[in-house]
Amino acid sequence: MSSTAQRWGDEIYFSIPVTLEAENQRDVVEAGDLGYWPPGSAFCIFFGHTPASRGDEIRPASPVNVFGKLTGSPEVFRKVKEGSPIKVERLVGAA
Repeated sequence: MSSTAQRWGDEIYFSIPVTLEAENQRDVVEAGDLGYWPPGSAFCIFFGHTPASRGDEIRPASPVNVFGKLTGSPEVFRKVKEGSPIKVERLVGAA
């Protein structure tokens, strides 16, 4: 998938052409979690605090369906600027 990165604190998100219902939603996530945000039909990459975070937690704008986890350090996403092109690929052979 390719898109343009949007930032909300230490979260990158972008709309995707998928519509899914809420499923096992979480209102607090972990660094490196990959989520789907139903209200915005958005793919989310969490790597730190958001404006909704309380204390040390990472909190999306509203609950998300967490469906995966990054391999490697999520810290690399700190370099991504608002409006940057972003491409998400599944690693061949990855589970």
